[in-house]
Amino acid sequence: MEGTAFSPSLEGMKHVKSEQGEMLTKPFLEVCKLILPVLDKFGAAMSLVKSDIGGNITRLENKYLSNPEKYKNLYSMVGEEVEGKTAKRSSSCTNGLLWLTRAMDFLVELFRNLLAHPDWTMPQVCTDSYSKTLKKFHGWIASSSFTVAMKLAPDRKKFMEVIGGSGDVNSDMDKFCTAFAPLLEENHKFLASVGMDDLKAS
Repeated sequence: MEGTAFSPSLEGMKHVKSEQGEMLTKPFLEVCKLILPVLDKFGAAMSLVKSDIGGNITRLENKYLSNPEKYKNLYSMVGEEVEGKTAKRSSSCTNGLLWLTRAMDFLVELFRNLLAHPDWTMPQVCTDSYSKTLKKFHGWIASSSFTVAMKLAPDRKKFMEVIGGSGDVNSDMDKFCTAFAPLLEENHKFLASVGMDDLKAS
């Protein structure tokens, strides 16, 4: 692998904002997609997260493809649903963006933990990241499934070797967190501005 598992998404992040500073739908979703191969390396521990992320990307992408010009900016589909009073539906794009952003928060926290706590085991890294991000929005069933899945996390050393490729994995992981976290924060601010940032899982 040329570079690290983070190299493609680091490149992709350069194109997420328009010249006017607006969040663009297709490039944002591409960056989320480009980080999925990292999740593959977790095996069964991340299968729940991966299917959740994949489903939300598909939902947003299908809406975008229905009218690429109209939905070029990521928040346009949310605005339309808020106006139409459909944003709170579980199948809405607003809901999709909210949960996609939350899942990405979890991943950023996980990568930060890997950097900050070299002595932690992988299940420790995953469980701490989960409790800081997704857990407060999950019901008991989702939370229990997650806790069980985290115990299946791979050996830390092997995982780091696999995602490291031929590059400096710690440096790229740090760059990814530094560049991606503000974009996720922007999503939360926008969702909060339309009263949609605190929805919990049903």
